Amino acid sequence: MFHVELRQFPHQARAFNLTREELDHRILGPWVSGAAIELDDQRWAPDRARLTIYEGPALADDQLGMGRGWGNVTRAGEDVTARLLTEAAHPPPVAELKRAVTERCAEAPLTLGAVVGLAGERYPQARVSERLALCEQAVWELLHEGAVELARDGARVAQEGWRLVLLGWEAWSREDVAVRLMSRGSTAR
Repeated sequence: MFHVELRQFPHQARAFNLTREELDHRILGPWVSGAAIELDDQRWAPDRARLTIYEGPALADDQLGMGRGWGNVTRAGEDVTARLLTEAAHPPPVAELKRAVTERCAEAPLTLGAVVGLAGERYPQARVSERLALCEQAVWELLHEGAVELARDGARVAQEGWRLVLLGWEAWSREDVAVRLMSRGSTAR
């Protein structure tokens, strides 16, 4: 879980138990774009306020009461502010590729060769081996996150079968091999 503190003398605001998605949407996205953040009925501008983000265990209500929340956060968590701001300002290539793959899969099932094509479009300066490694990592992460499903010959591939399919060169290199990524719950074509 993520915990946030915003300070602008003499004020401060804190938010506890945020998921990564909530953190990205409510705090990091607006912050790196220069937009003000609204928290505790106050607007916090990145050019005037100070942002601190900790990653740590979720806090129960009894750990938040009587002003003890931030002390518990700093004792049990890790300050990840610099890392997360850097990632938000310059997303790693795998995150960008995962987003592109997910968007394309929402439109129609996608071959693994098409994933390699997406990487080529986005990173033409990268070596072929780097692009393929990026594709493989993105696909594995998306599968494990449950963001997409893998199908072969129109049938969903169970998790224990992913390895066999994805480690085969044919699945990545030949369009006629009927391996597809698709959005969860969609129908294989």
